[in-house]
Amino acid sequence: MSETPDTSALGEKIVAVLKTIYDPEIPVDIYELGLIYDVFVNENNEVKILMTLTTPNCPVAETLPVEVEEKVKSLDSVKEAEVEITFDPPWTQELMSEEAKLELGML
Repeated sequence: MSETPDTSALGEKIVAVLKTIYDPEIPVDIYELGLIYDVFVNENNEVKILMTLTTPNCPVAETLPVEVEEKVKSLDSVKEAEVEITFDPPWTQELMSEEAKLELGML
């Protein structure tokens, strides 16, 4: 009997890693900031992350996606990781979690 990989457990580990990555200009992690739109994990433990930036000309546009990809790839169970940047829909403060808004004094 073959076991199916537990992609949801890996997804939770990926989210935990994403919560260690911070936007250098805002003291909140990129997950709580609402920059991560989706995390896809297939049965081969290949990961695709759909994310955005606070603005198209964000100063970390070149480095932040690379950091996300490298940190996710560092998880033992991840075979491959790819980050796709999108600006549709554009990021707004409404995408931030309650925790992020509280941290930034917006509540």
